[in-house]
Amino acid sequence: MGISIPERILNARAGTNPALICRVPSGWAVMCDAQFLRGYTILLADPVVSSINDLELRKRAEYLRDMTLIGDALLEVTSAFRINYGILGNTDAYLHTHIIPRYATEDEKYLKGLPWSYPKELVDAVPFDFERDKELMIKISAALQKRL
Repeated sequence: MGISIPERILNARAGTNPALICRVPSGWAVMCDAQFLRGYTILLADPVVSSINDLELRKRAEYLRDMTLIGDALLEVTSAFRINYGILGNTDAYLHTHIIPRYATEDEKYLKGLPWSYPKELVDAVPFDFERDKELMIKISAALQKRL
């Protein structure tokens, strides 16, 4: 079993989360454990809540703003043509958003589907790797910081 979202947030606060891109007003931008779609990012809400509905209206707006600013940063620094956003919470019952760049080079049978419809062997084939991904993380952070 992997590390939980609350543990990831504690590690981000402590500066020990290797996937940490940067702090945003509503939480933390981190690289997803699976990088089968380059730049796949997760926004972790901090403080930890179970749902966006648990936030008061101003905090909801802040969270959604941060989510879309991360998407804007990904559009700037990757060759993505669109960004998919997913707030589910069915497996991990903590507020977090999947922010997923989509690429024209994706196989047509996956491009028109949900990102998690990719076969497990393709998802698992490209795990997060700090050494490979750190330059992209720096670029995402810089693009995001100029928007905040």
